[in-house]
Amino acid sequence: MTIRNSSFTLLSPLTALLLSMPNPLLAAAPANASASVAASVAASVATSAAASVATSATAAKADAACSDESGWDDPAPPRKVFGNTWYVGTCGITALLITTPKGHILIDGGTETGGKLIEANIRALGFSLRDVRQILISHEHHDHVGGVAHLQRVTGASVHALRPADAVLRSGKSTREDPQFLELKPMAPVANVQPLKDGQVLQAGDLNLTVHATPGHTPGSSSWTWQSCEGTQCRQMAYVDSLTAISDDVFHYSNERAHPGYLAAFRQTLKKVAQLPCDILITPHPAASGLWERFGEKATKPLQDAQACRDYAARGMAGLEKRLLKERGKKPL
Repeated sequence: MTIRNSSFTLLSPLTALLLSMPNPLLAAAPANASASVAASVAASVATSAAASVATSATAAKADAACSDESGWDDPAPPRKVFGNTWYVGTCGITALLITTPKGHILIDGGTETGGKLIEANIRALGFSLRDVRQILISHEHHDHVGGVAHLQRVTGASVHALRPADAVLRSGKSTREDPQFLELKPMAPVANVQPLKDGQVLQAGDLNLTVHATPGHTPGSSSWTWQSCEGTQCRQMAYVDSLTAISDDVFHYSNERAHPGYLAAFRQTLKKVAQLPCDILITPHPAASGLWERFGEKATKPLQDAQACRDYAARGMAGLEKRLLKERGKKPL
């Protein structure tokens, strides 16, 4: 599937000059911009620059506030991760904005409250909400997609998800297929949800964003890979879904009769994640990948780690095996 927008064609010389400037807001400039529109874009550049300064001024405070113990709706200021990839989520729940000249892509919408915080973060960076053309998700739980309906309303974006997550988004309710079914809250239904297929590539300009089906934590879990660049330096970005084997008191991963193929699919997911292109790993729960130790003013570890996806998959496998031992009535080692 290719992301298309008829308003983006050839750039005027003035707009092309503006787009060569190192400011993220220029990615939103329409291709048929006239001199007056270009002047408006130039004014927006100044606004975005001021917002970036203000954001930087508050970043240190957020670094102190954001930790592995942060709540889902604890506010965090937005900031650049790398290249055209921006963190716009909260301290406890990730949301990413990927910007391109053909429109922007948002991954995940946080809780119902978090969706409004994500909206504010996108505005704080100087980006137009109406330039967000697609909303993608990691998995179909209320802490990650509870805010999607609101974000769809304020952006006008289409929403894309793997099956069966697409049906959950449309109805706002999970099913017994989900390991955590009995513990999940209903969500606001989402309109215009378009189904995706494993391995499908979404294109926007030079951006190629690949969806990987990674079922296990939920039946519709998806992970995403793409390349972000800063000048000639490019990195393979991996937004990998949760790999924790968590369920309500009824669901057993080892119950093949009740959930045929689910355990095998989970094991295959762990193998797949270990092989993803992965210079910079980000996860829906920042703590799951130690993001706050690697990101921000007080980072103590490098953001980039080519081993990160393999290590993340190994932790997921260890957790799954521990859970299976518990289900079989054996004490975990």
